[in-house]
Amino acid sequence: MRETAAERWARRIVLTLLALFVLVPLYVMLSSALKPLQDVQGAFTWWPRRPTAQAFVDMWSTVPLGRYLVNSLVVSTVAAVFSVTVAIFAAYAVSRYRFRGRGLFSVTVLSTQMFPGILFLLPLFLIYVNLGTATGIQLYASRTGLIITYLTFSLPFSIWMLVGYFDSIPRGLDEAAQVDGAGPLRTLFRVILPTAVPGVVAVAVYAFMTAWGEVLFASVMTDEGSRTLAVGLQGYSTQFNVYWNQVMAASLVVSVPVVAGFLALQRYFVAGLTAGAVR
Repeated sequence: MRETAAERWARRIVLTLLALFVLVPLYVMLSSALKPLQDVQGAFTWWPRRPTAQAFVDMWSTVPLGRYLVNSLVVSTVAAVFSVTVAIFAAYAVSRYRFRGRGLFSVTVLSTQMFPGILFLLPLFLIYVNLGTATGIQLYASRTGLIITYLTFSLPFSIWMLVGYFDSIPRGLDEAAQVDGAGPLRTLFRVILPTAVPGVVAVAVYAFMTAWGEVLFASVMTDEGSRTLAVGLQGYSTQFNVYWNQVMAASLVVSVPVVAGFLALQRYFVAGLTAGAVR
């Protein structure tokens, strides 16, 4: 079908509006980061009258931004790795084997996504505190506790998503591997996983982003030493002032590695979501 002139102009207008919707806030963030604090707090201007990069220097000393960045990277990366690892084995079992309770397990895994996260906040908090008191294992205010918390949310969806992707892979590949003498684990690692790379990457990106931007649990389950970026950026707001230029500068800087990684894996992410959703 050939695109008509009206459809072409409609597409251009919609894409232009979407681009403005995304780029204008980014430009405002950048221009605010290049302004002195007094100019940011004054009347808004589209272009800095006195451009300065001092906010990009001061943001590291106003709050321990480097420590928050390391905490977020460690927690998000470890949570994503564990989520993907466990989801691969669980999804392969659900997709390729028929066992008692298989349907109930699948429904239970998916139904956990219906509950809001705040319902689990108090139970997890009490479990961590009481466990630390009884056994000395400190999960509260630690990276380990935060990783376990994020696994409870990312893992069910990761399993469900990988089950859909594994189901789209022809079972003939498994049968061919079995004819060649491969066992279940060898079939998984040598045949299924190379084919399922887009789905695995999509799950990894989802698990990482879920942990990276989470605020509710990070604000309750952490202290000054284990605080993540999502909560640590609040440190630029004090009792007497809000350093808006440093907030904007820090937000831009900490977004660079995530955006770069997402762009690098974008084609795998889109392919994984598409293949996992359509069978």
